[in-house]
Amino acid sequence: MVHMSKILLIDDDPGLAGPLREYFARFNLDLHAEQHPLEGLDHLRAHGADLIVLDVMLPEMDGFEVCRKIRRDSEVPIIMLTARGQEIDKVLGLKVGADDYVTKPFSFLELMARVEAVLRRSKMGLEEARTISLDEMEIDTENLKGHSGSDEIDFTKREVELLSYLARHPDRPIPREELLLKVWGYARNLDIETRTVDIHIAKLRRKIEADPKEPVNLITVRGAGYRLILKA
Repeated sequence: MVHMSKILLIDDDPGLAGPLREYFARFNLDLHAEQHPLEGLDHLRAHGADLIVLDVMLPEMDGFEVCRKIRRDSEVPIIMLTARGQEIDKVLGLKVGADDYVTKPFSFLELMARVEAVLRRSKMGLEEARTISLDEMEIDTENLKGHSGSDEIDFTKREVELLSYLARHPDRPIPREELLLKVWGYARNLDIETRTVDIHIAKLRRKIEADPKEPVNLITVRGAGYRLILKA
């Protein structure tokens, strides 16, 4: 029997779940929908999910708070649905732990492409070095911890995956498109506008650089991409 990935939709639009469930079923995805955020969280705890599609605008508790609650004890991939033109929604969604976002109104084809990409990435299981050594920091990739002197810094799984991919290719700058493909799992021919890489690079610099505005570990090679400078 073919395994069907379980998708949890948390969105208070009553007209979305039925058509989306039928569409996802064509791609071997089993969609369960909840309109209230607390019921969505209860379902996640009771039944789990392979991926969550989470609307920002929800009754009683917005999608950002739902995402924060999920991230306290789960790394399940999350795609957030944001309002058109609300760039701050997209940025905040990624900051609180979402893996990607889709802007409303969206086509089912676009959402399906994002879902497949995130699921593919979550199953890739990138091989990671046990430790990444930078100028003044050691990063334990298994425990998602960085140590600089007596200071300990927490990293997200996605941040460590990004650093690990850069660490495996220290001799060349890695283009943004390659990071989207190899770390996030986006197909090369998928024309999707996203600031995901830029936002994660900025977050990492705040954690690993003494001066994020003058990085010495995670540098930008103009016109070519990003390089991680490992400790010699």
